[in-house]
Amino acid sequence: MAAETSPPDDAQPDAAAVRVRAFTLTSGRTTPRVDLPVEATLRRLGSASAGPVESHLTRILDVCDRRSVAEVSALLAMPIGVVRVLLADLVELGQVRVQATIQEDSSFDERRELIERTLRGLRTL
Repeated sequence: MAAETSPPDDAQPDAAAVRVRAFTLTSGRTTPRVDLPVEATLRRLGSASAGPVESHLTRILDVCDRRSVAEVSALLAMPIGVVRVLLADLVELGQVRVQATIQEDSSFDERRELIERTLRGLRTL
C-alpha cells in the first residue's frame, strides 16, 4: 500500500499572496513610449490626489521622486523593463518628469550641471 504524501506545510501556497505576471501590468507592452534611460532621474509632479488609481502605478509614484529608473525597479523588486513602460505611462499622464541625462554629444556645461545636480541630491540624503 502506497502512503499518501502531502507537501510540507511550508510548501503550501499562501492563499493571501497574489502574484501578477509583470506583462499583465503593461498590457503586454515591452517598449516604453518615452525614452527612459535606466540612469535617468525622475521627479514626481502634481498632487497625490490627482494620481492614478492603479495600485502598481501608485507604488511607483510613492518611490520615484529624485530616484533613477534603476533605483525604482530595485526598490519595488519589479523588472526594469516593466518599470520603464509604467514610468513612461506616468510621464504621459503628467505625473512624472524625466530629468535630462548626458549623451555622447552633451556639452561640458550639460555634464557639469548633471554632476552638480547629482551632488546636490547626495547632500540631501
